Amino acid sequence: MTKVEPSKVVKVAPDVVSVRLRKPIRPGELRFKDTDQPAKNNVARFPLVSRVLHARATQFLLILPNQIIFWMVIFLGFLGVVDPQVNFATAITWYLWFCLVFVMMAVIGRAWCSMCPFGGFAEWIQRRTFFKRTQKALGLGLKLPESWAQWGFLLSVGTFLLLTFIEEFFNIAGPGTPHYTSLMVLGIVVTAVTFFLVFERRTFCRYICPLSALIGSVGSMGTVAGFRTNDREVCQACTTKDCMRGGSSGYGCPWYTWPGSAETNSACGLCTECYKGCPSGNVGLYVQKPLTSIIAPHRRRADLAWSVALLWGLVFFQQVNATTQYAALDNYLNRVTGWPNYPNPIDYMGLILAITFITVGIIELYRRAFMVKEMGITQPGSFIEKVTPFRQVFLPMSYAMIPVVGMDYFARQLPKFFQHVPALIPAIVEIFGVNAKNWSLVHYQLLSVQGIINVQDGVMGIGMLASVFAMAKIFDREIAPLVRNRAAAKMTAIGLMVGLAVLSGWLYVIMQAAN
Repeated sequence: MTKVEPSKVVKVAPDVVSVRLRKPIRPGELRFKDTDQPAKNNVARFPLVSRVLHARATQFLLILPNQIIFWMVIFLGFLGVVDPQVNFATAITWYLWFCLVFVMMAVIGRAWCSMCPFGGFAEWIQRRTFFKRTQKALGLGLKLPESWAQWGFLLSVGTFLLLTFIEEFFNIAGPGTPHYTSLMVLGIVVTAVTFFLVFERRTFCRYICPLSALIGSVGSMGTVAGFRTNDREVCQACTTKDCMRGGSSGYGCPWYTWPGSAETNSACGLCTECYKGCPSGNVGLYVQKPLTSIIAPHRRRADLAWSVALLWGLVFFQQVNATTQYAALDNYLNRVTGWPNYPNPIDYMGLILAITFITVGIIELYRRAFMVKEMGITQPGSFIEKVTPFRQVFLPMSYAMIPVVGMDYFARQLPKFFQHVPALIPAIVEIFGVNAKNWSLVHYQLLSVQGIINVQDGVMGIGMLASVFAMAKIFDREIAPLVRNRAAAKMTAIGLMVGLAVLSGWLYVIMQAAN
């Protein structure tokens, strides 16, 4: 493997990462790359945490409960009661699980990935074991073609758009017929197993999983930074790179993330393999302040930025399509094209792309209005790469949008939670043959429609404040040196974040807490 030097670029698995020493490290204060996290933020320094992370069964035990639940979802969707209101498969999936996933994203990061039953089941088959270290994997072990890998998170966004269209078309999350939920979950499992048997490591999870881009972007708000190098000099001097290649104690990182260069949590699946495999004990599990992975990165990813823009287009579309005005447009297109029912693919993709490029266009107008300088390659050791003038503004502003977009997705799930989650109790009871269809909990609502709207707008307010804070920090670090009239440019950038949140909050009022 190529020797890693400061200010150089080394290819470690299909992704390219830059490695640089920012400043000398004082003895007793180890910090990882660029985000300047002190050693006290390494929770693996506690003996109990260290033992848990070193145990090979740790991730298996995290995955197992979800594995049991989701196989119950598959079987009970087919064999359980027909009423989706009290069917366990629909109740737990659409009333509770989706909300919990978004909470984990915003608070922790890729917590769901560490316990995901879909990737976990496929990985057990690929490795031919539940948790032991085996030397030979089952399957072809192919690498994802570079022409695919270069799209990064955009592949995941594509599968998310497709899955969302299928879900909307069959009204799966309505919730509709329970067996549709089972078919959807089973389809994800079969797809995951297929990719695990054809490609190496967690190629499916990193590039194809419908939730990967969403979790990777929204999870940047989280407080878990992921597994990072403790002492970068030790990491650079390492000749085995067991954290990436794998060794006797652990597999090489299934997510293609080298802890020696990682500076955000967007691609760390928290699988613990690099921690187990490092022969020098030079990897730690770090926590960070909220929004750090949004504000701090010095090398921003274009695929993540475009993913945020497209994800914003999708959630905005979902809000608009819940209004009565939208129904007329969709019905008209269905009549003209002969499409059987909602959503029509023309306005589905058309509106998503239109909203995405309108947002991107506004950012470009901002750049043209305020930008006067173009930053190129700086002195050796600098973190800034040469980028186009458009990217110099689009990338940081897209990152600043993440809290608004993430909270918008979370707010979108709240009506089902507050209106239907009590039905989960009778749905569980129904598993044991008890007729609970007439229980009051089936139709009990935790909040009124107005109460739900208030909570949704409150959630959007939190997203707005977080995006305003992130935008202010990012502006001072990255955009201020490039613009004229810094005060006006800063207020306008912040105003764009406020505008996105206010627009979404207003739509929730118009929607009247529509599911």
